[in-house]
Amino acid sequence: MKNNVHELRKNKKLTQEDLAKKLGVTRQTIISIEQGKYMASLPLAIKIAKVFDVTVEEVFELEDKD
Repeated sequence: MKNNVHELRKNKKLTQEDLAKKLGVTRQTIISIEQGKYMASLPLAIKIAKVFDVTVEEVFELEDKD
């Protein structure tokens, strides 16, 4: 799964720590999501989308695996 968290966060001028605090998670969680090492739960994905005022689909994208 691809995500645009890093780009969205930079566009809002938020640090990883700022975003983590808004979401109630650790900075390490944000780092892991941005690096694609951790897949956000549905509730967390919805919270992320709300912070950026976009849809979940604008934050996360399924990759086709053939």
